[in-house]
Amino acid sequence: MTLDAASRLTEILLALALIQQSLEHMTRFRAEQVLFSVRIGLCVLVILGFGSPWPLVGLAGLSLVILERFQGPYNGGSDRMGLLALWCLTLSQLMPIPVGKELFLAYLGAQLMLSYFISGWVKILNPDWRSGRALAEVFRFSAYPVSEALRGWANRPRVLLVMSWAVMGFELAFPLTLLSPISLLAGLAVAATFHLANACLFGLNRFFWSWFAVYPAIIWLQGRIF
Repeated sequence: MTLDAASRLTEILLALALIQQSLEHMTRFRAEQVLFSVRIGLCVLVILGFGSPWPLVGLAGLSLVILERFQGPYNGGSDRMGLLALWCLTLSQLMPIPVGKELFLAYLGAQLMLSYFISGWVKILNPDWRSGRALAEVFRFSAYPVSEALRGWANRPRVLLVMSWAVMGFELAFPLTLLSPISLLAGLAVAATFHLANACLFGLNRFFWSWFAVYPAIIWLQGRIF
């Protein structure tokens, strides 16, 4: 995948993710409706490729207004990944030389890889994750309206122990997927399935779209360094 193709695909996927997030605000206060309507409009321009890179610059500037409005990335990790992708893409587009463009997209791809590895490292240091107790609590005390059958998984300690170690093992091993294009695609497929399962089971839909939008960057990075 070329630099231009990876950047363009990441822009489109990120714009779609931001539109999905913005639609959640269309039934709230008037000020929020205006703010996120502007973001939707800028995202549409990004998707159409109109006026590049200025719609991205506008989105980056608007992100600062949203951060001030909500006193930070109010939706946690998914917002942080979206902000990281937005600013890396914006700065990459504004760079006057190819090496500058590559550096920002490479940084984005590297951060995606680290997001999985660090998540696994934090989990494996936690005795509750190593015992399966943390995952049991996720099923038992999820704040989202899940079925009683799903909450019943909290009473299957052996299954949850295996699932816990499977998640930690995959996240810790994720950097190894960069060794070949096939292993990376396989790793991304597993990761996307994991995010999709979390979206369907627990309502964590923002994580799926925010992380999926950055996949082209790491695919390009793998081809660039190997």
